[in-house]
Amino acid sequence: MSKILVLGSCGQIGTELVLALRSKYGNQTVVAADLREECPAILQNGPYIQLDALQKENVRSFIIEQEIKEVYLLAALLSATAEKNPDFAWKLNMEGLFTILDLAKEGHLKKIFWPSSIAVFGPTTPADQTPQHTVMEPTTVYGISKQAGERWCEYYHNKFGVDVRSIRYPGLISYKSLPGGGTTDYAVDIFYKAKAEGKFTCFLSAETKLPMMFMDDAIRGTIELMEAPSEQIKIRSAYNLAGCSFTPAELASEIQALQPDFKIAYEPDFRQAIADSWPNSIDDSHAANDWGWKAQFDTKAMVKVMMENVE
Repeated sequence: MSKILVLGSCGQIGTELVLALRSKYGNQTVVAADLREECPAILQNGPYIQLDALQKENVRSFIIEQEIKEVYLLAALLSATAEKNPDFAWKLNMEGLFTILDLAKEGHLKKIFWPSSIAVFGPTTPADQTPQHTVMEPTTVYGISKQAGERWCEYYHNKFGVDVRSIRYPGLISYKSLPGGGTTDYAVDIFYKAKAEGKFTCFLSAETKLPMMFMDDAIRGTIELMEAPSEQIKIRSAYNLAGCSFTPAELASEIQALQPDFKIAYEPDFRQAIADSWPNSIDDSHAANDWGWKAQFDTKAMVKVMMENVE
């Protein structure tokens, strides 16, 4: 088995992806990398290196010298955080991608995973059952960088034969790793506040419906996409992927079914405008038809697992 590098491994997706890949391919096969000097205790079952995605020569040297053949590039600044520092967000989200794409173009890498997001869509996109191919006019620097990244991934595949694969992740929900500054973060924080305080103040309005996904589905979908035969991957920009869609009020109602005294209040902030530009629900039929994708967790099942596991 050739070596796999997960760059940005200490984030919400990276932590669980590293663990899943190590479980499947062996602890020593999967190298975790991030900005931190030391990795979290949960990732100490395999190799870790401190690596900055923006240090191009360091990244190139490590991948070439260690004969890494597969990279999951997760290092990025997410939607809400990126709006506070748009110049740096664009730099990180784009330059890191070019470093990895160029390594594949030169023949050093066999396969790349790069995550896109529902942030590529905008207020002019059809909001319900958003199609795979549709109007994309993102209004955030995160969404703009992800849309540009999709185009570059497709270009490198068509022009240079680079095997790059991508998913437009919806909001992700997990009890194993905390989110990192996204507009959908409320859907994780709500469980911690429910358990600790019995109440939660949401930064989105009660009826803001957004596409969400339980992390187990997201990790499984990512690995299934990467393991699918190349000829089955028809889309080289990024696949739509759907889990479940709900509003803060609907999520609160599911929590109250298990914890009747839980209370929620609403104080929308700047993230409301971001959420308003995103879809309500996603059509992921292309992923289903091309490589057999199917979500396993609906809202009720996800809430049950979260309430059982959040401390």
